[in-house]
Amino acid sequence: MLGNNVVIKRRGRDEAEKPFWISFADLMSALMVLFLVVMSAALLSVTKRLTDQDIKQKGRAEDIQRRAEDIQNICKKFKEAAARARGISVACVGERQVIDFGDRAKFPKEKSSFTPDQQKGLREFAPKILAIANDDLGKKRLKRIVVEGFTDKNGSYLFNLNLSLERSQRVLCAMFQKPLPAERPLTEGEQVQIRALFLVGGYSFNAAKDTDEQSRRVEMRLEFLGIGESRPDGVPAGNLGRCALDAPAATGR
Repeated sequence: MLGNNVVIKRRGRDEAEKPFWISFADLMSALMVLFLVVMSAALLSVTKRLTDQDIKQKGRAEDIQRRAEDIQNICKKFKEAAARARGISVACVGERQVIDFGDRAKFPKEKSSFTPDQQKGLREFAPKILAIANDDLGKKRLKRIVVEGFTDKNGSYLFNLNLSLERSQRVLCAMFQKPLPAERPLTEGEQVQIRALFLVGGYSFNAAKDTDEQSRRVEMRLEFLGIGESRPDGVPAGNLGRCALDAPAATGR
């Protein structure tokens, strides 16, 4: 009907005044929660990283301690072997472990030759060195043995450098020399091990002793593997050849 009134609903006052955006307090609360989550994750990451570093440092410290103990045990074995041999001693000071052959590896002035008795003494001790170097602990820690030759302070540096090298070479020559009667020869396997394990070096008159006689010597220095290192493969056997040091040393002092 024409006279009917049209009723128009009006929104409630409070509904019309409700804001469309979230309140500032709610926004700050959400940001605070997000900040706490991010900081918690960051703290966990830093804590884990520090823990991993602590574990690595602790593990490395334990590895260093075990290596030092193993080196001392190897040195003890060499000392025990040297105690049963005449004139041989072993010195273990810090990182330097040295086999000293005493009079068994002393040389006349300007010479690089050994007497038959000196050669025999070196050959007798060589299997004991190899036995220690090739047991489980030796394979784990011992890298190589460096035969170091020295001279007295007389004469020129270069002459003595060559002479000291010849003296260290003489040690290996003596090991491979034909054995004397009633002497046990080195086996072929032992000869291969010597070639793989031993190195020679000449040091002229560096590290000279108190007297000239004491300075004209050779020593065997033990070198050890670092943490995580393994012993390098030996050189191919090949032909042993002959020692070329039978001629007297050249003069030139």
